[in-house]
Amino acid sequence: MSIPKALPTVSDERYHKLSIGLHWFMLMLLIAVYACIELREIFPKGSDPRKAMKMWHFMLGLSVFAFALLRLIVRLRQTTPAIIPTPPAWQERIAKIMHIALYCLMLGMPIGGWMILSGEAQIIPFFGLELPPLIAPNKELADTIEDLHVTFGKVGYFLIGLHALAGLYHHYIVKDNTLKRMLPH
Repeated sequence: MSIPKALPTVSDERYHKLSIGLHWFMLMLLIAVYACIELREIFPKGSDPRKAMKMWHFMLGLSVFAFALLRLIVRLRQTTPAIIPTPPAWQERIAKIMHIALYCLMLGMPIGGWMILSGEAQIIPFFGLELPPLIAPNKELADTIEDLHVTFGKVGYFLIGLHALAGLYHHYIVKDNTLKRMLPH
């Protein structure tokens, strides 16, 4: 199955339903990824529930990577409905930077997690599959990548929150169609 060169929008005012569905699915997936890694703390180190939470964090994180790639392909091949009224150029630049940062997060964090497991010579689980390592075993490098992974994970909370606040700001304060373009019917 190939993706057509350009996906039509449902109307001139909304994104295509595939983009809308992927957007909200990705949000739920990101919530699950963050929840797994945060909630693992309620279980004792070395316990089976804690290991299961970490495994789900890995698998869901790799799912984020796969769906982010799909989302990026769809995004690059479809038209974007206009924001009405048109925002100032500085807001459009900030929105573009924000979207680039979010895609970097959704693509980079799973690769970082995959590299951490690879460097620690651990199995890389993915729903019954075992993925190949990205790097040779190297505990020191894995620790460095893990430090970055944790830092960028915290940055992710900020980016996702800021993205949500911007959508609400545009909807309730500016009263443009920024959020409406991405809402399901």
